[in-house]
Amino acid sequence: MALDEDAARVLELVRLSGRPPFEAVTPAEARALFLAGRDVFSPPPPPVAEVRDLAIRGPEGTPLPVRLYRGAPGGDAKPLPTLVFFHGAGWVVGDLDSHDPMCRHLARAAGCAVVAVDYRLAPEHKFPAAVDDCLAATRWVAESGAALGLDRDRIAVGGDSAGGNLAAVVSLALRERGAPKLCAQLLLYPALDFSLKQGSHQRFAEGYLLTEATMRWFANAYLRPSDDIADWRLSPLRAADLAGLPPAYVLTAGCDPLCDEGIAFVQRLRQAGVAVAHRHCADQIHGFLLMGKIVRAATPALDDIAAALRQYFGLT
Repeated sequence: MALDEDAARVLELVRLSGRPPFEAVTPAEARALFLAGRDVFSPPPPPVAEVRDLAIRGPEGTPLPVRLYRGAPGGDAKPLPTLVFFHGAGWVVGDLDSHDPMCRHLARAAGCAVVAVDYRLAPEHKFPAAVDDCLAATRWVAESGAALGLDRDRIAVGGDSAGGNLAAVVSLALRERGAPKLCAQLLLYPALDFSLKQGSHQRFAEGYLLTEATMRWFANAYLRPSDDIADWRLSPLRAADLAGLPPAYVLTAGCDPLCDEGIAFVQRLRQAGVAVAHRHCADQIHGFLLMGKIVRAATPALDDIAAALRQYFGLT
């Protein structure tokens, strides 16, 4: 598979830096390493109309931090459609700050609101803590967002990598509950099958930033000994029925261990009658959307995602 020259430069920079793999350090150290990468790889955060940090009621009654981005002016304007965003990085690392540039870009380019969720991380909080937090945040937007100028009838969920997993799980869970009804799900190089046996896991096990060893470290941190990887709340690809889900935008990267499960999910969604827009970036690596300072393809890809959001929200 041909590799984009900018993505190849990222891989070389990581190699030359001597940065240890996440599985060789503690979770706290891995979080610091991941956040430090934002300054190296992410472009400066673009301006938006408003950024506000909030704490909502979590599923266990404890505060759940979220960050509200308003890409268009509020005030007396009509309520804004909202993307509830779940950050990636293996359910173990990542936070509101690591994905701040991406959330700002989507809010600004789509002219919508984004509510980013600082869900509880593993291994301190095992599955299903992250799922419960993401569900609670999505329901909060539907039930309480009107007071902040958010449109309860135009809500989408989305995320990258582990966040794409959580977005797919939330979409399935809300289909079962019947409300709130989602406009769309954005799944950006999502993790969808905890078996880790898709062919791309073998093809890209080493040398492409996200390795097999790191994936297994993430899985071991997130899962409890009693968890069944066939549970759709862990592996949405293994859900018995995908019918009735909201329209999906799925982005896959060709040089990514998660590539094949994303493509398989696209196929299953289409077979179930779900409308799917699939963007396949054949020459890209996992995580490239966060690397716009170096990977030039990141910005047009984010613009394409924002354009799709505008269509789902009826803004075009």
